[in-house]
Amino acid sequence: MSSTGSPRPLSAGVGNSNDQTRRHNLSTILTTLHHGGAQTRADLTRRLGLNRSTIAALVGELSDLGLAFETARTDHGTVGRPSPFVHPNERVAAIAVNPDTDAIIIGLVGLGGVVHKRIRYETDGLPTVRETVNIVRAVVDGMRGELESSYRIAGVGIAVPGLVRADSGMVTLAPHLDWHDEPLAEYVTEALGYPATVGNDANVGIIAESIYGAGRGVADLLYVNGSPSGIGGGALVAGVPLRGAQGFGAELGHTLVNGDGLLCHCGRIGCLETEVKLSRLLAVLGRERIDGDELDQLLADNTDPAVSAEIDRQLDILSVALANFISVLNPERILLGGFLGSLVAVHPDRLRTGVLEASFGQLATEVTLERAQLRSRLLIVGAAELAFQRLLDDPAAAAPALTA
Repeated sequence: MSSTGSPRPLSAGVGNSNDQTRRHNLSTILTTLHHGGAQTRADLTRRLGLNRSTIAALVGELSDLGLAFETARTDHGTVGRPSPFVHPNERVAAIAVNPDTDAIIIGLVGLGGVVHKRIRYETDGLPTVRETVNIVRAVVDGMRGELESSYRIAGVGIAVPGLVRADSGMVTLAPHLDWHDEPLAEYVTEALGYPATVGNDANVGIIAESIYGAGRGVADLLYVNGSPSGIGGGALVAGVPLRGAQGFGAELGHTLVNGDGLLCHCGRIGCLETEVKLSRLLAVLGRERIDGDELDQLLADNTDPAVSAEIDRQLDILSVALANFISVLNPERILLGGFLGSLVAVHPDRLRTGVLEASFGQLATEVTLERAQLRSRLLIVGAAELAFQRLLDDPAAAAPALTA
């Protein structure tokens, strides 16, 4: 699979042996089903450039591995024998985890991006790494009976608001959580008995939106997310995630927007995430914490002038920051997630006008501004992609080891 989750070209990675070719083709078909949903055998034949007998054999193998299944077509408008639909098996699933400053989200996501469960476990203060692992273990243990009877687990994906060494699962720094050099993947693997993979929350968010959401098919994409822990970002440049020399690129929350502003935890003054901040919005709402879906409703029903003024203030500052990002990255589309999406839903025209006024020349005129489509499912769907990666890369090798 490519870094954005799209199926790889059939010519890529094919070795000299028939077995290597078969494994590659299995990977391509499973990835196509996982990211694109159910398709007929005929669709797969046309899309992947393989002959019908090869597709039939590969689909049969995926079915034998328990990764896919077929159903008959119900329409009768086609000539000849109807081609059966091939579905990804949503009972092959990943556990997804997203720790933040006020809660830990735990999800169960099946192949095809199907969210079976989403549990929000609120915490008292910042959860330590050990507390996070213990909470996740307790929640998963509560689901053990269902997991063992109804699912096969590919692994655990964890989306963390911080700097992550993806190769080792080490959280180098999660400043809002006060985590430093924590081998999170190792701890979770030991606690749950499933292989764990860790990624930055904004990076997994943009992957999820580019596969299942408003970023599908967009090669130059900017994703900006607002969470209780701050503002993160991710970018696709010509379809490739922007990583940076050490893998810490797109730290958009630390863009300067107010030289006379507040002190940021990073030590600088006036970073974007000190001015556009969920806690400042919650203060005027009279709340200490809130789930994203509830925030949408509160802002939609708002009649308080103080709340309206704070929404406008944050949108105006966000407009300037987005105009700066457009000047640097020249994206085709900008997606706004988390509480930023809630803000934009209230006054989309104010944000659009502000971005146009603050942008350099005509750079912003062709940029579309949209809310991330996956909403509260975004980070758990993205985290699950981390856990599915090994299975998608080599279904024949990974499927027999799936844990029930």
